[in-house]
Amino acid sequence: MTPRPPSPPHSAQGARSPNPPASQRAGGSTRAARATEALDPRAPAAVAAPGVAPQAAPASAGEHGNATASNVPTAPVVPVAPRATAQEPPEPPHLHEPLGPDDPLAPLPFNPYKGNRGITRAWKALKYSIKGFRAAIREESAFRQELTLSAILVPIGVIIPVEPVERVLLLGSVILVLIVELLNSSIENAVDRIGLERNELSGRAKDLGSAAVTLALLLCVLTWGLILVPRFGPLLLHGIGVL
Repeated sequence: MTPRPPSPPHSAQGARSPNPPASQRAGGSTRAARATEALDPRAPAAVAAPGVAPQAAPASAGEHGNATASNVPTAPVVPVAPRATAQEPPEPPHLHEPLGPDDPLAPLPFNPYKGNRGITRAWKALKYSIKGFRAAIREESAFRQELTLSAILVPIGVIIPVEPVERVLLLGSVILVLIVELLNSSIENAVDRIGLERNELSGRAKDLGSAAVTLALLLCVLTWGLILVPRFGPLLLHGIGVL
């Protein structure tokens, strides 16, 4: 009986064995790990299969691509843009510009008349007040007339027998007339300082000051009348009837 000749070995084009050797399985897993590391550098390094010597890690992602170009196609690496940080808006340029003299936020210029403190300031204020009284008596005829009237009414308000509250009202109404007249005179002098020509606003300011003086005079007359007439009116009428 003639023996059968041995079967020829399987070629590369022949059928593959259903169970490849361990070296081929280890090689396939190593190539898959290299491909994963090439796509994601953060992936852990491949662990060598048992029985297979570990290979040196590639120096760069480019070498990974060259080594696995024949096996696994490489995907382009998309650069990650840095995260934008929130920036504060720039300050407007006018905040760094020097303040002009007309700017309301500019500091006031140095005033040499405001340097006094304590008792010295009070003493100088009293001197300026006396100077103002003298100027009003010398220059303002209306103030002189009202001052003469107050020189008559103040002693009467002190002497007549009335309640303390009524006495304060009588004297306060007279002093109020003098205060309003001084304010009116100061407004008129300030308007004349700006200009002596006729102006509607200047005339209106003087008229308003005059109206304030008139109201103060009416208040004084009303106060004295309501306090003195009920108390001394019958006696005055009786004396007139006797005469």
